[in-house]
Amino acid sequence: MSGEALMKIGVVYIDEGESSLIHVTVPESGVTEGLTLGSPVALPGLIARPWASVFNGQQRHGIAYRAAAVTVGAMPAATDAAA
Repeated sequence: MSGEALMKIGVVYIDEGESSLIHVTVPESGVTEGLTLGSPVALPGLIARPWASVFNGQQRHGIAYRAAAVTVGAMPAATDAAA
């Protein structure tokens, strides 16, 4: 553990026309300049780790996402399905 401050970034991903919001934890130094709301991003070193806990008799579970950085990404090339 480095003691570096961590940030939680909300990322929307779209798969087969459906969108979902995930929260990704990244070190503060891994947030690059030039990020703008709604722009594509890359998440190098992305790891998804399932978790579960019991608190006051209530079981909770989910997936925790971590990445080494969040950087400006490239928009995927459009494909012509009619071709």
